[in-house]
Amino acid sequence: MPHLTSTTAGTTGTGVRTGLGIPGFAHPLVAPAQWADLARPGTPLDWVVLNVAAGPGSRPDPHCLEAAGRLRNAGVRVLGHLDLAHGVRPFGDLLSDAHRHLEWYRVDGFLFDRCPTGRGALPEVRRAITTLRAISDTAHIVLGHGSHPHPGYAENADQLVTFSGAWPDYRFSQAAEWTADYPPDRFCHFVHGVPRGHLEEALRIARWQGAGTVYLTDRTAHGGRVDPWETMPGYWDEIVSRIGTGVSE
Repeated sequence: MPHLTSTTAGTTGTGVRTGLGIPGFAHPLVAPAQWADLARPGTPLDWVVLNVAAGPGSRPDPHCLEAAGRLRNAGVRVLGHLDLAHGVRPFGDLLSDAHRHLEWYRVDGFLFDRCPTGRGALPEVRRAITTLRAISDTAHIVLGHGSHPHPGYAENADQLVTFSGAWPDYRFSQAAEWTADYPPDRFCHFVHGVPRGHLEEALRIARWQGAGTVYLTDRTAHGGRVDPWETMPGYWDEIVSRIGTGVSE
């Protein structure tokens, strides 16, 4: 398989280097210890999403300022949360949120949450990316599709979230054939409801499907009533150890 070429740290026998992408914990005032844990030296983080209030909020938040600053000082990339609302969000509102993220929290890029997947929406998403990179030419752009989009999106962003969902669905998922034309660092997988006993299996699936950035948690969505990403998994230390050292059992 074309993905299986790297021999860097954080790999298993598949040869794909893996890092953690954090979709966004609860507000730092609610979960201060968890945000502090993210800045611990040696944590294999690719990036952390800052979602103040479904975006940057209406004014600078001192708790979020502190959390973002601590991560930046630790060398961790911080992304601002931008909601595309499946392609119906007005461009001006999106741009306004991006400016506030940059001005207040000095973010290093953006996660485009609820990003559309169809070919028809591609020009508008490309326009947003081009505009943001004109404002911040080093911005790291992650498109949060949650499933495999039209392959044209891969030509415009740094990374695509091609799976976001529950463990039972992930176990039987397959990568789209066109993803084999890109390296693993272009793809992210977010999986909730992963039991501790299946942690290594989930990591193996991500690596075989060519996803270089993952977030795995034992938290569940409870039928969509709960955000499974807002708190650390119960096996946080274990997943950090496995990914950080490339452990494979």
